[in-house]
Amino acid sequence: MADKTILIAEDSSVILNLTKKILELQRYKILTAKNGNEVIKQVGNNKIDAILMDLNIPGKDGMQCTREIRANENKEISSIPIIAVTGNANNYTMEDFKDAGINAYLPKPLDFDMLVQTVKQYTAE
Repeated sequence: MADKTILIAEDSSVILNLTKKILELQRYKILTAKNGNEVIKQVGNNKIDAILMDLNIPGKDGMQCTREIRANENKEISSIPIIAVTGNANNYTMEDFKDAGINAYLPKPLDFDMLVQTVKQYTAE
């Protein structure tokens, strides 16, 4: 099986590096983005199997990025599974996530078992 590529959108280096290590142990190929513009650029330039989207990234936030990806004319891009990650989910309802096109949601601090399980669920063949 070819390695799956996960884009991690996260502006905290600590969380980014930890998440990256954990997913690399599961044999995922990792791309990273520290702000919304980088997310959109990575999505345009690479084949990505799932996105871990911190909702509080600078520039365009995770919700804006998600909407932009969902609106992409390229089916391959608009259908990438997006897993939202946020420390203040209270700002959002599940409806908000659904409306934006978010597939799943993980609260911070990240439960890494949950993380791996969720990523696997959305990248399964």
